[in-house]
Amino acid sequence: MSDPASARRAAPARAGGARPAAVVLRTVTASWYQDGPEEPLVRLPHTSSGRCRAVPGCGRPRAVLFGRDGTLVEEVPHNTDPGRIRPLASAREALEALRTAGVHAGVVSEQPGIGRGALRLEQLDALHARMEALLGPLAVTAVCPHRPQDGCACRKPEPGLVFAACRVLGVRPAETAVVGGRTADLGAAYRAGATGVLVRAGHLGRSGAPPRTAARLDAAVRALVGAPDGR
Repeated sequence: MSDPASARRAAPARAGGARPAAVVLRTVTASWYQDGPEEPLVRLPHTSSGRCRAVPGCGRPRAVLFGRDGTLVEEVPHNTDPGRIRPLASAREALEALRTAGVHAGVVSEQPGIGRGALRLEQLDALHARMEALLGPLAVTAVCPHRPQDGCACRKPEPGLVFAACRVLGVRPAETAVVGGRTADLGAAYRAGATGVLVRAGHLGRSGAPPRTAARLDAAVRALVGAPDGR
């Protein structure tokens, strides 16, 4: 694994004149970058998860973004051990269905341990590498590294993580769905202009989102993209 200090360099500028991103960590499996201290951390895998085949305007999302803890994997508070990453029921099936359908799959997750100094970026990368080893590749991961009191624009229900993932994938929020186990996931989707799906019955609180729910991840994906092509 690379030393973060030796891995810093300027990355190519994105379309539209955006300032270059700083690569903050390069590992065997991925590169992490952050446009600035107030922005999300974004993980770009070195291996592709496949091209999106969904056609704009067809009614099928071109990307589905998942919460991590409590949605794709078991929630383990303050986890720094990749060996404790355990997929939840139907998580792999849901992601495989998206890949078969040609829809990007990504993760949007808050990790305030980074801001508190309790979680190093190298540890976070190891957790996500382990998750991909168990569940298969993801097209992008966007992480909020800030503490709740920091007032950032990327901690859900703020929409910053959704916007960051959409920029990387080249899709509009309106072409994107956010699937999670907390009402904050719905709130982020609603504020970004994306579709939100809550996996499990839950109190909607102040998310402002319509009550769209699913009992399991695979059911949520089927509702979003239907049966894979050719079935």
